[in-house]
Amino acid sequence: MGVATATAKQFKTAFDSIHAFGYFAPELEAAFTAAGLRPGRMCYFAGRSAPMGAVGPEVVAATFYNFNLEVIARHIPRAWTLATPEQVVAARFEGIDAAFTRLLGADALAADDIAEAAELAREAAAACRPEGRPLYAGHAGVPWPERPHLVLWHALTLLREYRGDGHIAALVLNGLGGLPALVTHTATGNGFVAEAAKKSRGWSDEEWTAAEAELRETGVLAADGSLTEAGEALRERIEVATNAAAEAPWAHLGPEKTARLEELCARVSERVVAAGAFPAGVFATGRP
Repeated sequence: MGVATATAKQFKTAFDSIHAFGYFAPELEAAFTAAGLRPGRMCYFAGRSAPMGAVGPEVVAATFYNFNLEVIARHIPRAWTLATPEQVVAARFEGIDAAFTRLLGADALAADDIAEAAELAREAAAACRPEGRPLYAGHAGVPWPERPHLVLWHALTLLREYRGDGHIAALVLNGLGGLPALVTHTATGNGFVAEAAKKSRGWSDEEWTAAEAELRETGVLAADGSLTEAGEALRERIEVATNAAAEAPWAHLGPEKTARLEELCARVSERVVAAGAFPAGVFATGRP
């Protein structure tokens, strides 16, 4: 496994928490509601999709992939009647700034390691291309912020959505729709626990059970809900394809700079997690 592939595989370990904490930070919902959105799911759907413009629920479902379209349609496009996409993007940065300050403190955000990580992450993101990457492309059109911790967060967001678009392509190629992909991901023990996945993605117990039954019939899940040998092989093929599609930024950055960025981001991630950025009971214990 090359350095670029290995780093793509390890993305969640060192880098992803720095982006993902925003989905759990109360400061973001406060900023979104101040801009006019309604609290709850609307903030998530609008906040993440706003860089693509005032898109409809089908586009959000396509690019987010494992969310229930019916749930999305309760909030999109209504969100765009309450706040423009530009206002939502601005609110997102405002909320991230406030959340970073609470979790790490102003002095830590002004430290040289944050500025260095921001510069390296931005350099890596410069190698990402928009072809076939709609969610990444939308975020790539957002003007860069100025403050280093926001540059770091935006760069890691670009890298995350770039990887995510490639992951969706791998899921489609391997015949896993949104809900089956979510069910099999929880079965790996490295993602959401099932109850949290159902709640956050808007699936009912009945829909989840039906998806599990179908996956058992196709030999992907065992009777106890774990992955069969064929299921494990399926998920492995998807991960290999995802990592291969996410290599470009790390190949561009090179092994030395990539290792340095991983080191810097691992420190920030540890501090973010230690500060209580993520609630208990959401992720499986197998998740890094």
